[in-house]
Amino acid sequence: MESAEIRRRWLSFFEERGHTVVPSASLIADDPTLLLVPAGMVPFKPYFLGEVKPPYPRAASVQKCVRTPDIEEVGKTTRHGTFFQMCGNFSFGDYFKEGAIKLAWELLTGSVEHGGYGLDPEKLWITVYEEDDEAERIWREVIGVPAERIQRLGKEHNYWSMGVPGPCGPCSEINYDRGPEFGEEGGPAVNDERYVEIWNLVFMQYERGEGTGKTDFPILGELPSKNIDTGLGMERLAMILQGVRNMYETDTLRVVMDKATELTGVRYGAAQGSDVSLRVVADHLRTSVMLIGDGVTPGNEGRGYVLRRIMRRAIRNMRLLGATGPVVGELVDTVIGSMGEQYPELITDRKRIETVALAEEAAFLKTLKAGTNILDTAVSETRSAGRTVLPGDKAFLLHDTWGFPIDLTLEMAAEQGLSVDEEGFRRLMKEQRERAKADARAKKTGHADVSSYREVADRAGTTVFTGYTDTEGESTVVGLLVDGVPSPAAQEGDEVEVVLDRTPFYAEGGGQQADTGRIRLDTGAVVEVRDVQQPVPGVSVHKGVVQVGEVTLGAAAHAVIDVIRRRSIARAHSATHLTHQALRDALGPTAAQAGSENAPGRFRFDFGSPTAVPGTVLTDVEQKINEVLARELDVTAEVMSMDEAKQQGAIAEFGEKYGDRVRVVTIGDFSKELCGGTHVHNTAQLGLVKLLGESSIGSGVRRVEALVGVDAYQFLAREHTVVSQLTQLVKGRPEELPEKISGMLAKLKDAEKEIERFRAEKVLQAAAGLAAGAKDVRGVALAAGRVPDGTGADDLRKLVLDVRGRIQGGRPAVVALFTVVKDRPLTVIATNEAARERGIKAGELVRTAAKTLGGGGGGKDDVAQGGGQNPAAIDEAVAAVERLVAEKA
Repeated sequence: MESAEIRRRWLSFFEERGHTVVPSASLIADDPTLLLVPAGMVPFKPYFLGEVKPPYPRAASVQKCVRTPDIEEVGKTTRHGTFFQMCGNFSFGDYFKEGAIKLAWELLTGSVEHGGYGLDPEKLWITVYEEDDEAERIWREVIGVPAERIQRLGKEHNYWSMGVPGPCGPCSEINYDRGPEFGEEGGPAVNDERYVEIWNLVFMQYERGEGTGKTDFPILGELPSKNIDTGLGMERLAMILQGVRNMYETDTLRVVMDKATELTGVRYGAAQGSDVSLRVVADHLRTSVMLIGDGVTPGNEGRGYVLRRIMRRAIRNMRLLGATGPVVGELVDTVIGSMGEQYPELITDRKRIETVALAEEAAFLKTLKAGTNILDTAVSETRSAGRTVLPGDKAFLLHDTWGFPIDLTLEMAAEQGLSVDEEGFRRLMKEQRERAKADARAKKTGHADVSSYREVADRAGTTVFTGYTDTEGESTVVGLLVDGVPSPAAQEGDEVEVVLDRTPFYAEGGGQQADTGRIRLDTGAVVEVRDVQQPVPGVSVHKGVVQVGEVTLGAAAHAVIDVIRRRSIARAHSATHLTHQALRDALGPTAAQAGSENAPGRFRFDFGSPTAVPGTVLTDVEQKINEVLARELDVTAEVMSMDEAKQQGAIAEFGEKYGDRVRVVTIGDFSKELCGGTHVHNTAQLGLVKLLGESSIGSGVRRVEALVGVDAYQFLAREHTVVSQLTQLVKGRPEELPEKISGMLAKLKDAEKEIERFRAEKVLQAAAGLAAGAKDVRGVALAAGRVPDGTGADDLRKLVLDVRGRIQGGRPAVVALFTVVKDRPLTVIATNEAARERGIKAGELVRTAAKTLGGGGGGKDDVAQGGGQNPAAIDEAVAAVERLVAEKA
């Protein structure tokens, strides 16, 4: 049975039994604590935590998941993988243990003809939590599983929680016996390789408290509403139903390995080393395609780095298998062919996915060469210092600056006899991730615990947003926090977070900045609102300062936004939609939105493109946008189902989370997008859009920045003034400016070269005199002194080497010259071979001189350079060099 059929049967089975089928959420987690979705229940987490009321009592899904903690183990074993699909069925206060167990058994053992998976009941073993008598009884008495095939396990194996205070409960696992060829008998308690877990049923019936580890926490009591969360690993079930030994041999991965074999000539099963590489390629390329499909682009941090790392591991392993040319294109095409039936959007978005993947492959091949040079230097420095461990900060630099995966650094360092300070590297990586996560959390929640906002939502419900039609309105203060702590009142000067039952203030989201304004209470108190966020879904938190009076919980209020700011942001947001469509018209569907920011009078728009956008194309895009403004197209918004929106051709932003009902913003016959932001009513209200330029912000991602309305006019007015001034200075017409200025710059460059030539000649003229005036220091010719200030480092070095070459007779010679550049002393010292034979080294001399100057330096034995802070100490430095030469001679 193919994977696509396994998926279809799962959703069909539960839909027929009253479950709402929920499409897989994006792999981009809508949670600041997660980079990517690692489990099937993540999209339902707000329901289980009580943050949001579930819109249905039963649900079923097949969720895309990515986990990378054990990425180094991928390929080495057949059990580790980065991408998997988790089939789940969920109950929110509806059926519980008996219902979940009956459904699982019916689907697994039901005949293939009647929509089941047709597994032999005799091969299924059950584990339950050691104290869960109820579950054990249901399996034995209701389902009929023999007691000898039911095993009780401890909290570490059969108890579930999220790792934080909240819902928890025992779980029961269904395992499949693969037979004696996979090891000894005795059930899953003895051999989990033979008895493979395929389905985990979690019974959320308790509330846990604070604790450490997986098992060390108290049970506070039973939940008022008991829930079910189950997960069946599609890849494991496919392995069983397809009769193969491991997940890499299932239909969706084996075809990718076969393509890698075709491209390299290396057969799977020929050798352990090549088998590992083939498995890495298959797993990582599939994960890469799924991540790119959901809008992730390669980068050096966050989920972008996850993608970059796995892509580069795959490409490197193809090189280890013998591939020499580009290979990603054909592999990506194979993955889309194997996964497209389950996720048709991969087929629709094939061109964009291929474009991003090919750009990353090309970038890595360049990086591989540059990064190797950097690594060689770091290895050389490590050896010179007498160490055998490459510092963690060097490995981090290779990752952060050059995109070098840590495993590549480890392997290449090992080839040169060095290990890597992995702990130091991972510490730096962790610090970087924690900074990013902390910034994201602080932006959303300020100083408050999220539970404070949940309490407001539970007590008062979600905030009604009136800002699509109103800029002010009456409301009530239903939540109040002072310095992040819930409070009944706030005084003048307090930093507060105010929750209203209804508000015209737009909370930051979808790339649109938040509204600002004021909240006036009936008591006369005034809160200046500086930001609005939604730390939990549906609850708008107004952040600001009490300017006048006392704010109290429950008080009547009048909320007023800054209308001028709102209108300016609305113009920018509508202009973003126009820019998106114009870019897609010019570049094709690969120019999909990858992010945006809509601020007063300006916006930035990020989009997919493997190369820079030519200036002529950008000019055409800008012209098209402004032509649309002149057409005076109406801007309308309509709420509809997601299916209706797709049928109408509405564009959705990658990574955004949408509900069953979506808001579609339409601009005449030109643009149609899913959007929750605020907009103008007609394109004529934008006035003018000026694109300032575009640049790269990552592999395959470009950024356009632009001004709108009055801001665009003011920019053009300033530009016109500058052009007018330049035309007067060069005495030409505006269209002649490029040619005239180019000519002036060419003449200036020629003049600078001539000046440089004269200066170099003047410096070198002093060489003969310096060589002739060399002082004899115990048999060593020492030419030391100060040359004219302003002599550059390159010229000083040339002069020192020239003087050294003029000292004849095979005598030991040392040349130490000093100068001052920009109020800082500089020295270059050189020794000849005869001096070095006496143990006189330029590097040592420079360090002595530079220390006297209040600085540092270094270099090789024959020539070295240094500098300092104190020009007045040059004579003392010359004397110090002379003393050291005398000692060494």
